[in-house]
Amino acid sequence: MRIKTVLASLLLSPVVASAATQLPSAPFLPLELALKAASTALQACAEKGYAVSVAVVARDGSTKALLKADNSGPHTGSSAEGKAFTSAAMGRDTAGLSEFIANNPANEGLRYMDARMVIQAGGLPIKFGEALVGGIGVGGAPTGAIDAECAVAGLKKIGAATQ
Repeated sequence: MRIKTVLASLLLSPVVASAATQLPSAPFLPLELALKAASTALQACAEKGYAVSVAVVARDGSTKALLKADNSGPHTGSSAEGKAFTSAAMGRDTAGLSEFIANNPANEGLRYMDARMVIQAGGLPIKFGEALVGGIGVGGAPTGAIDAECAVAGLKKIGAATQ
């Protein structure tokens, strides 16, 4: 019996070792934090009287959370996802990106780089230290500045950088 155990151990060792070297080493955004940030941002806007949608995406742009308040507009979900995607893809806030494009017309092409991008205020990158792990986007408040305020509340709740 002992020989079988030793033999099995020797045979599996390379598999375990190679599997360990293939594990991701980059920081990532856990689902629990994505949900916490999204629900906090949604609540922050609700407290101001606004029915919005909030999206949180991972660094690769995949949606981790999408919350849509009762009575929020039909466009707010895709707006929030687009803002979150844009912030994760570009690593910056969408309001700043919009201003950058407005002041540098040669960069107008950034708006059309990917159909998922929404370059309007309300999207912020999710960073822990210098590590970019995703983006949060809010859509549906009367202004992008209010959308961004709600997004900041979500970032603060999870201890992420707020710019």
